[in-house]
Amino acid sequence: MRNYTYLMLVMLFIFIPCMPVLAEIEAIALLKKIDELYRAKSSVSIIKMSIITPNWQRTLKIQSWTIGMDDTFIRILAPKKDRGVATLKKGSEMWNYFPKINKVIKVPPSMMMGSWMGSDFTNDDLVREVSLVKEYNVEKKELENKIQLILIPKEKTVTVWARIELVVEKNSLLPLEQSYFNEKGDKVRSLSFSNVREFSGRRLPAIMTMVPQNKPGRKTVIEYLEMTFNENIKQEVFTLRNLKKRY
Repeated sequence: MRNYTYLMLVMLFIFIPCMPVLAEIEAIALLKKIDELYRAKSSVSIIKMSIITPNWQRTLKIQSWTIGMDDTFIRILAPKKDRGVATLKKGSEMWNYFPKINKVIKVPPSMMMGSWMGSDFTNDDLVREVSLVKEYNVEKKELENKIQLILIPKEKTVTVWARIELVVEKNSLLPLEQSYFNEKGDKVRSLSFSNVREFSGRRLPAIMTMVPQNKPGRKTVIEYLEMTFNENIKQEVFTLRNLKKRY
């Protein structure tokens, strides 16, 4: 009996220090899953973006190609006046092409948090330049039927967000809401996920709605109309030559 008690105490002292480590590993694994939810090894998608303000509304139809977290190519298909406008992200570099002036403009790091095509999504949001797993420390909290991930930027991370809070549905492990906070602790914007559908054998929210907290009546809605994963995408897609291609 004494030996058994001793063994249990030894196991307890070994296991208790491991619990925070295991929780951190689980949190990182979940965040990685969400980070790659819309990308996988590769993806091709057709997207509708609706920019809604109190005074006007604008809708874009977009095609997007991605490989992993590094390469993204986006081209506007409609409306006609914006057709051919394109964005390329290759590694850590990004360019925009405007066919009306036939000009390629490189996007500096300082502009990654700028608005993409007048929407409430930033350049970084669209091309996923920042990997949440690589750039943020994450803490996991268990709620009743949800999981909350609290993200704090790592010391070398360059970002305007002091904290990001992500709420995940516990059973499906799909995101429900993502909130962004500034250094004062104020919520600056919120991103909600809805309309779970199956695309290419993968279930994910088809609609993402970004709402800025300081602009009443304004929001931007992204709806995935079509999406396929793990296709063999040629590297020629992610080139400046393709960026300037007339469409």
